[in-house]
Amino acid sequence: MSGSGEQVLLTHDSDGVRTLTLNRPHRRNAIDDELWRSLRDALTAAGNDRDVRVLVVTGAGGAFCSGADISGGLRTEHPTYRMRVLSEVALLLHELPMPTVAKVTGVAVGAGWNLALGCDLVVATPSARFSQIFARRGLSLDLGGSWLLPKLVGLQQAKRLALLAETIDAEQARALNLVTWVVPDDEVEAFTDGVCARLASGAPVALAQNKALLNEGADRTLRDALAAEARAQAVNFATCDVAEAYAAYADRRDPKFTGAWAVPVGDRARRGGSDA
Repeated sequence: MSGSGEQVLLTHDSDGVRTLTLNRPHRRNAIDDELWRSLRDALTAAGNDRDVRVLVVTGAGGAFCSGADISGGLRTEHPTYRMRVLSEVALLLHELPMPTVAKVTGVAVGAGWNLALGCDLVVATPSARFSQIFARRGLSLDLGGSWLLPKLVGLQQAKRLALLAETIDAEQARALNLVTWVVPDDEVEAFTDGVCARLASGAPVALAQNKALLNEGADRTLRDALAAEARAQAVNFATCDVAEAYAAYADRRDPKFTGAWAVPVGDRARRGGSDA
């Protein structure tokens, strides 16, 4: 709870889609200690909930997130203690098995922008504004920005964004591959819902394998990537979703993916396996 008694992070579930809404609109959703902890706990819960097929991160009141809340000024505690929870949030978001979508309206700056970049897909409205504002505050990148930016835009453009700390609009961000789609304000809800519905109807195990392979692939050799792909494909074939996809194709219908294990319970028992 915030000082006003309101929840600083709102959670809403609908048809396999969980939406986390940063709810400090009076501070343009700047993240204070309470909200950092709430984000960490919410991401942990989502990762452990197999009913969650897609995670959306957004902000209340027309802004996404104006970064870490610095309104309290400098603190006496060493910053490494506070950075621990930021690191936990960044890792949890990156390693979630389900697809993640950032829905960005208004400002997304500093850690707020890197929170959006940590999602798999980013939907922005034309009003969105982005900045790696850290240098203007005498600070360096955090929440994974030093790792995310070079991968997404290349080293030179990453340095431009970090060193100049300039503000760019949604179209500029899309041109740099930092935004997936730019959608008019009056269409962004329906568009995001449509993307999430498509993701939620996908094969959950296969989507998780694809996400992990792509996240890790940039740091692997081709030989390592091929070996990881072979292991992931074996995991996919152990689900009912592959057979369902083939059957749906033959029947000319949409598949209904569940992520269920294809090995019958009786076979597991005979082989001394378990359902754990």
